[in-house]
Amino acid sequence: MDLNIHFNITYIVLPLIAALIGWFTNYIAIKMLFHPKKEIRFLFFKIQGVFPKRQKDLAKKLGNIVSTELFSTDDIQKTLKEIVSAPTIKDLIVNKLEAIIYEKLPNVIPMIAMFLSPELVNKIKNALTADIDKMLRELMDEVGDKLNDVLDINSIVENKVNNFSCEKLETILFEIMKKEFKFIEIIGAVLGFIIGIVQVVLTMVA
Repeated sequence: MDLNIHFNITYIVLPLIAALIGWFTNYIAIKMLFHPKKEIRFLFFKIQGVFPKRQKDLAKKLGNIVSTELFSTDDIQKTLKEIVSAPTIKDLIVNKLEAIIYEKLPNVIPMIAMFLSPELVNKIKNALTADIDKMLRELMDEVGDKLNDVLDINSIVENKVNNFSCEKLETILFEIMKKEFKFIEIIGAVLGFIIGIVQVVLTMVA
């Protein structure tokens, strides 16, 4: 009777131990992505976390991905053109021109106040607004050229990531992949448990 109880406990405990080992090995593997942060020499081996060791490569690849696939100066220029060409912007410019004609122009040329009328103001405003679209397009083209010259998104992202401390890099990646890392730990436990059950079955069959 005692022998049967012993075997039954073994059959229960073995899968649990295997699950614990599976979880623990995956947990250690995830930790070793970031630790040790500085290279450690052990006999003929060099040990360092994957991300600290390859931070420069990661920064370079992120910079390239962001600048080519996610965000570029062309995107900025396109957005600016869409904003500037919106009817609300044109209406704002026209209203500002009208205010300048009524309020500023008489101060600069007092005599003109005698001739200002709604009809004359409309003629001046229409003459000035006729070239607004062309002016805005030329302005955005010039701004776009300047952006291409001074804004290197690839280098900005690369330098930012390179300047992250190991602690900050670990925090950011854990925030992004927290669920995935937890899933890996759980999968390790599940697979370990399954392997434990298989071992129990094989022991019983043998």
